[in-house]
Amino acid sequence: MTDAFESALVRIIDDEESVRNSLRFIFSIIGLQSVCYESAEQFLEKDDSRRAGCIVLDINMGKMSGLMLQQELQHRGIDLPVVFLTGHGTVNSAVLALKHGAYDFLEKPVEPEKLQAIVRNMIESNLSERKLSEEREKDVIALVAQGKSNKEIASALGIAEQTTKIHRHNALYKLRVRTAVDAFKILQKLGASPLNEMPEKKSESDHEQS
Repeated sequence: MTDAFESALVRIIDDEESVRNSLRFIFSIIGLQSVCYESAEQFLEKDDSRRAGCIVLDINMGKMSGLMLQQELQHRGIDLPVVFLTGHGTVNSAVLALKHGAYDFLEKPVEPEKLQAIVRNMIESNLSERKLSEEREKDVIALVAQGKSNKEIASALGIAEQTTKIHRHNALYKLRVRTAVDAFKILQKLGASPLNEMPEKKSESDHEQS
């Protein structure tokens, strides 16, 4: 396994402790790191989604179900792939989960080897997608430094405006800046700026539209 793969994290979200412990053991056998959460709310409060990996998610839990969490992940722009596990699966639940981008939908009990293979594939997919995302963030921040709006950047790069917003936010966060002007200054210091002159100052932040 590569260093990136070994540092990936499997998030196990299930309200049954015995299930959480069993899944954690299954992943430890193949050398994968995992962390357990007893609820969707606990995951949202404590997890650092910047760390690559995936989510193994129970569909029926307390106040926030697995399907509700899946929708919240999309709302927050969290890109961790999800596989659902359920002991009470329905066709409608499976259809909804897959429609909203779930990697797979499995009924408990699941064969350990099958789950291990699925989790491996999800982690590899997440690592690959994040590598591509980092390259796209560089393209976005270069255009942000020129004072381009999200709409203009989306058009120039051929991506959705919502995707641009996510890349823009992530790039500015990593640079620890809030405005296009600040981004320009950092790129200029690094010798990475495509411009010879300072862009016109704007009042926008990474949360605002220009």
